[in-house]
Amino acid sequence: MSYFAEINHGNALIVGASQGIGLGFVKQLLEDERIINIYATYRQPESAAELLALADKYAHRLTCLVLDITDELQIAEAIQKIRTQADKLNLVINCVGLLHDGDLQPEKSLRQINPDNLLRYFQVNSIGAVLLAKHLLPLFRNHEPAIFATISAKLASIGDNQLGGWYGYRASKTALNMLMKNVAIEYGRSCPNTVVITLHPGTTDTQLSRPFQRNVAVEKLFSVERTVNQLLAVMEKLQKSDSGQFFSWDGNRLPW
Repeated sequence: MSYFAEINHGNALIVGASQGIGLGFVKQLLEDERIINIYATYRQPESAAELLALADKYAHRLTCLVLDITDELQIAEAIQKIRTQADKLNLVINCVGLLHDGDLQPEKSLRQINPDNLLRYFQVNSIGAVLLAKHLLPLFRNHEPAIFATISAKLASIGDNQLGGWYGYRASKTALNMLMKNVAIEYGRSCPNTVVITLHPGTTDTQLSRPFQRNVAVEKLFSVERTVNQLLAVMEKLQKSDSGQFFSWDGNRLPW
């Protein structure tokens, strides 16, 4: 039996749920009878209208929390609010990611390297996830099966890198993979019932990928719904021994 199949009457937390893949997970989990309570975070209310509307509709199951993953105090406060209502989390999916934002764009060459932009990539794509892991510990320290998944990217794979470029995004996602590998090892001692993984979702039709979809084959550009279903299918098959691994959307393990 897979680890996910053992979850019953569980609690889930989706970090970065205002739109895209995160919002897709919220919608899908609302249909899953195994998940009783869903906590979903967003950074700005103006970009989270659909999520907040769902919270009004499913007030008995869905709780929304303001959270900027680059602010450790906000992470601590959000987790503390969850702890006032729940003593465990069975599924946490961190969907926060930064690829472009205004003047911050993926670098095509060394000439475009900007230290402030590099720091921003690492703050959002790497450091936030490990701060989450730090503050989530009390909600994973129990005998319940749990999964802590973070959205990474195939571009993070050093072994698969044939094209170069996109320095900040690639490096910050590679750092994310190393940080979560470390977390998996420590969680193996402190909360051994939690499986920690990173996931490559494939190219998904979201705001993050939209400026870069021109050369993506139609069959390789996934809808949010397809991506969510594929990643949930990967999680459905997880075993305890999979903790610390890097999985693609099709269930294959990716090279570091």
